[in-house]
Amino acid sequence: MAIEIFNRYELKFMLSAAQKDQLIESILPYMDCDDFNAGGKPYSINNIYYDTYTDDLITASLQKPLYKEKLRVRGYGVPSLNDNVYVEIKKKYKGLVNKRRTSFELGDAYKFLETQQVQDESKIKNKQVLEELKYFLKVHPIFPRVFLGYDRFAYFSKEDKNFRLTLDTNIRSRRFDLHLEDGAFGYLLLPRDKWLMEVKISNTMPIWFAEIINKLDIKHVSFSKYGTEFNNFLLNKGNENGFFV
Repeated sequence: MAIEIFNRYELKFMLSAAQKDQLIESILPYMDCDDFNAGGKPYSINNIYYDTYTDDLITASLQKPLYKEKLRVRGYGVPSLNDNVYVEIKKKYKGLVNKRRTSFELGDAYKFLETQQVQDESKIKNKQVLEELKYFLKVHPIFPRVFLGYDRFAYFSKEDKNFRLTLDTNIRSRRFDLHLEDGAFGYLLLPRDKWLMEVKISNTMPIWFAEIINKLDIKHVSFSKYGTEFNNFLLNKGNENGFFV
């Protein structure tokens, strides 16, 4: 059964393509590649972020409050309406990320987010998360606002499964065709030679990893995919532009 509740700290770093290659070579003695990266290829993650029509959730998030939250529908690859996806609430309080999610068939997820009604609750594995989602929807009048997708490599520590890192590239967004089944296309948020690394830890970073990123001069950054997309959207006065993929 897939994990549906996460509590962890997430640190972000921006890498060049050369740094990414050197990093992977350096961490392989300590980390295993995710099974979804079979054949040395990235896997695709695609999300629809929900917000109010006045973008209250992302606006509040960009003000860097002690507590913030967002809701998204996440699929792996391009799902059909009958494929399973996750409906997720992602919360952050004083740097600690709490992610709570449960799976739906994609068509049922859309119906639930629109009506707050579940067609068949026996299919829902995590009833507590379902109740939290219902409450979130009562408090926030939200609608699909943004598609965000990316291609990912993921690695897990051989000694501590709570230590994980991901490398995302081809980060793309759009504000039209806001259905996961429509496809994984969009406008690039970062140049093709940039990689976003997210390090997920439950406590402290391993010494060996700190030494590797120090040696490679990999710098910590503050970066939000949704926040970056929203700022770009505002700067371009609501018009999408950039390189389309």
